[in-house]
Amino acid sequence: MNVAVPLADLGVPVAEYGTGLQVTRVHRASDGGPGGAGDFLWWHGPGPRRAGPLRMAAQHAPLVPDLGPVEAAALLATGTPHGDGLLHRAAGSASAAAWLRDPRPQAGRLVAHSLAAAARALRVLHGVPLPPGPQALPPPGVRRLQKWAAGSGPLVPAAARLRRRAGEVWGEGRTERLLGWADDAVRPSGSGATVVPLHGWASTGSLVPPRSRGRVALLTGEDLGAGRRELDLGWMLGDLVELAWSSPLHRAAGESAWLLSVRDLQRVFLGAYEAGESEGGDQGPAGPVYDPVAVGRCAVLRVVTHMQDFATYCEWSDELLEYLAFTAELIDEEGRRAVPRGVS
Repeated sequence: MNVAVPLADLGVPVAEYGTGLQVTRVHRASDGGPGGAGDFLWWHGPGPRRAGPLRMAAQHAPLVPDLGPVEAAALLATGTPHGDGLLHRAAGSASAAAWLRDPRPQAGRLVAHSLAAAARALRVLHGVPLPPGPQALPPPGVRRLQKWAAGSGPLVPAAARLRRRAGEVWGEGRTERLLGWADDAVRPSGSGATVVPLHGWASTGSLVPPRSRGRVALLTGEDLGAGRRELDLGWMLGDLVELAWSSPLHRAAGESAWLLSVRDLQRVFLGAYEAGESEGGDQGPAGPVYDPVAVGRCAVLRVVTHMQDFATYCEWSDELLEYLAFTAELIDEEGRRAVPRGVS
C-alpha cells in the first residue's frame, strides 16, 4: 500500500528516534489517508553511520500483495521515496515494541491482535510466486550478520571488539553453527524447504497497531528479500525471546493472571500463521506449514543481528557481554524457546 504525500508538509511531529543505522520520525497526517490507511506518517531514513538512501528495490515492489480486501491481515505498508528515506502510512503512532512496555492488560491484547494480523499478512506474502530469473538477494539484516560473524569485511571498533569477545565466549563451533543457519535461511537445501519472498525485518518495531481505528500495519520496504519462510517467522519470534530475557515486566508475566506472557504471544503468532492456509489458500509446499527447528534457529539469528547492529551502529556497552552469554545459550538450544510446544 503506497503513500502519495507532497514533500512539503508531513503534519505535526509526534515522535523521533533512531540509531546509526536508521532514523524514524512519526507525524500526524493532515488527512486520514486513502481507504482509511491511517492517520500517521512514518518516515524511515538512513542513520549517520549508514551510507546511501533507504529505498525499496524496484524488483521487490511487485511481490508485495495488496491486502486491503483481507481484513484480518495486517496491511503491508510499503513506502514511497521521501528525501533520502521512505514514507509509510499507518493507523497508529507507536509500534508494537512500544506497546509491549505498557503493563496494562489491554496493551497486551492489542499486541496479540497485531501479531496475529502480521502472521496472516506474512502467510500471504510467502505464497507469492517468485518471478523467473535471478533470485532476489537475502534480506540486508542477514547479510550484515554474515559479514560480522565471518569477519569478511572491515568492522567499526565496537563491532570488532564484540567479534573478538564472541570468539572467546562462543568458541569457533558456535560461530560456525550460526553461519550455517544463516546460509540455510537464505539458500535452503532441506527436504520441503523453498525460497519465498520475505519481509526481511518482521519485528515488533515494524509492526504498528491502530491507535483507535483502522488496520494493523507492517511497515515494509527496504528489507524485502528472499529466503525460507522460517526467517520471517523466527525474526518476529526472536524479538519476543529477547523481550522475555531482557524485560522485567515480561519476565514476571508468567506469574501474572492478567498479563499475557511471551509464550502466549508466540502461540498467537504461530497459530495465526498456521490458520492462514484456510483463509485464501497457500502456494507453499505440501505438508507442515513450517519447520519448527528452522524457526528456532532463525530466532537466534534475529537476536544476534540485534546485538551486532547495536555494536556497529550505536557504540560499545558492557551489556553486550551479557548478550554474548545469552546468545551462547540460544545457540546451544537452537532457539527452541522461540517455538512453544504444541504449536507446530
